[in-house]
Amino acid sequence: MTSYLEIRRFRDDQIIWVSRNHLQLNQLHDEIIQRVISVSVKQTEEKHGSLPCPFTFFMMGSAGRFEQSVWSDQDHGIIYQQQGTEINHYFLALGKEITQGLQLAGYDYCDGDVMASNPLWCKSLSEWRQQLANWSNNSNWEGIRHLLIFIDGRSLYGDESFLEKLKIEVYQTIHKENLFHKVLNNTLYLKKGIGVLGQLLLETHGPHTGSLNIKEKALFPYVNGIRLLAIKGNIYETSTLLRLEKLSELVLPSIKRELYKQQFLKLLNFRLSLSKPDNYENSHYLPISTLSKKQKEEVKEILKNGTALYRYVRNLIEKEDD
Repeated sequence: MTSYLEIRRFRDDQIIWVSRNHLQLNQLHDEIIQRVISVSVKQTEEKHGSLPCPFTFFMMGSAGRFEQSVWSDQDHGIIYQQQGTEINHYFLALGKEITQGLQLAGYDYCDGDVMASNPLWCKSLSEWRQQLANWSNNSNWEGIRHLLIFIDGRSLYGDESFLEKLKIEVYQTIHKENLFHKVLNNTLYLKKGIGVLGQLLLETHGPHTGSLNIKEKALFPYVNGIRLLAIKGNIYETSTLLRLEKLSELVLPSIKRELYKQQFLKLLNFRLSLSKPDNYENSHYLPISTLSKKQKEEVKEILKNGTALYRYVRNLIEKEDD
């Protein structure tokens, strides 16, 4: 494929066949994104000359964790090997080309501008090292938030060792400086999904009235809790399911790991089969009135277990601080 519109047509033709299968859907997203990057590299080379040095392009957010729904926005960055003004300009141009290409291929721009078209997320290896050190040393709320976004990074193109080296250094710093409590505080606030009477807490106004925000109320407790345990255990996987599999018995007993794995997988499948994935925004909401009585009870169980998992992680971190 030589154009973004061809890739968009490929996406539209293929995605319907995998839209109910979490694994195949995310494999297709990876393939589409890699095709976009290939076209972008070629376009950039035609405009600005050959690549000046090796680089890697990595995805973050749900794409980094291999947890995209049918529609997804963009979260990505670039790490390139050498530093220099012209090299910086070259890769920023490539980042802008990829960002535009992904938008044409069906991926919304990131509202928070976490994209390789932003100089904050497109740097040389040495500049990235300095920026990550600054985020760690300052360890304010924004710095920790950026670190957590970076930790979910997964290389999709180029030399993945650049990203791996930096992530190892970030993990080492978090352990050395004992930043776990600050990481916990950064993700501490969770929106309740179940009320005191055991009822589901649904949206009460706006276009999603009567629906459950499954991104904030159901997915985040699992994603945030397991990510924190993965950092503690020096597990560099980015998928929540793979992180769960690799946790040690000491950190989380196998019976609990299996429970949370099944609950999280069921949640991902509910999102695909029961939400209205006609656009990025709608895919985050579950219209409860369309669920059977059994499905509603299953959703409640997922929410309860997510909250229990996050409480367990919080108690673990706070106990170690005492």
